[in-house]
Amino acid sequence: MTGDAHDTNAEIWKSPAMIRDWLAQMDVRERKRSEQFLFIAQLLPFARQDRFTFLDLGAGTGAAARAILKVYANASAILADYSPHMIEAGARAMAPFHGRYRYVEFDMLTSDWPPTLPAELDAVVTSQCVHHLPDARKRSLFREILERLVPGGWYVNFDPVRASDPAVEAVWRRVAERLDPEAPSLQQPQTPEAPARQENHLRYMIDLDRQLGFLREAGFAAVDVYWKRLDYVIYGGRRDVTPRSGSRASDRQG
Repeated sequence: MTGDAHDTNAEIWKSPAMIRDWLAQMDVRERKRSEQFLFIAQLLPFARQDRFTFLDLGAGTGAAARAILKVYANASAILADYSPHMIEAGARAMAPFHGRYRYVEFDMLTSDWPPTLPAELDAVVTSQCVHHLPDARKRSLFREILERLVPGGWYVNFDPVRASDPAVEAVWRRVAERLDPEAPSLQQPQTPEAPARQENHLRYMIDLDRQLGFLREAGFAAVDVYWKRLDYVIYGGRRDVTPRSGSRASDRQG
């Protein structure tokens, strides 16, 4: 991953030790977020039998993609990630959807999209990855996603945000401790690497209002926070339905 010399994102997410730790918690983490992944699928404006292609950016092991593929039997997924270890683990997790997905290696910090990613997509989703990007890259990524969406195509993001008010942040933490006192983010560091991972998690996290502003600035319509619980949100928007030559989805999406 390129960028700030102090950015440890690549070092962390391409580390075999980090991947082992992350995978050890994968099942528990996905059970806790299953409702949100299903909600992302329901936000997409497709009928259950529609054929469409969506991109899961920063897909990791494909938790969001799997939820969408379960709901839409004829959907096809492209999963993009830049960690070979994560892609390898994802291929195992995605095995039940053989023939309906493929992985593409892509570093979200760069605007150099590989030719293996389609120029037109019916939907794009991200989960737990945009908060790792600097603000300038968040803004450019949103523009690039919009450009690749067909008219009426949707982008949906599930991510943590930072509170703009310390009093609100205190409420978030108090309630989080009551709801899930065993959450890793609330525990004392158990390994020497844990503080660096936590710092990496928080480094580029920003408040919700700025991110919604970035979406509107990029040109998205119907921008809203469609789900929120404390510091976790699902927000998104669509590309306007002004027809584009060769679009596939503009006649069926609202």
